[in-house]
Amino acid sequence: MGTLLNSLTTELRRGTLTLAVLSQLQTPQYGYFLVQLLENSGIAIDQSTLYPLLRRLEKQELVTSIWDTTESRPRKYYVLSEYGMDIFLQLKKEWLKNSKELYGLLKGEEDDGSD
Repeated sequence: MGTLLNSLTTELRRGTLTLAVLSQLQTPQYGYFLVQLLENSGIAIDQSTLYPLLRRLEKQELVTSIWDTTESRPRKYYVLSEYGMDIFLQLKKEWLKNSKELYGLLKGEEDDGSD
């Protein structure tokens, strides 16, 4: 049962991580700081998950990146493209709608019918 639960949890989490990352890229962020931002919001993500996700989002043209070499240590900053912002807003709307519907179903499971 443990492996099935882990697999289903990972599947459930995958989409939420994409939305979480997109939500934080309305302003330019670099990888390590993005990990911290997400963790401060209670969303654990390690760099081995984040960087492949950022590369995929960039390949899908949702995110653009730029190197900042003004500091002693160069950093690659990621930010939503215009297309990425449109997609993010649509995904956000869909997520909120689905969450509300799912919450209604799951809340119903907890009710004992004596309301």
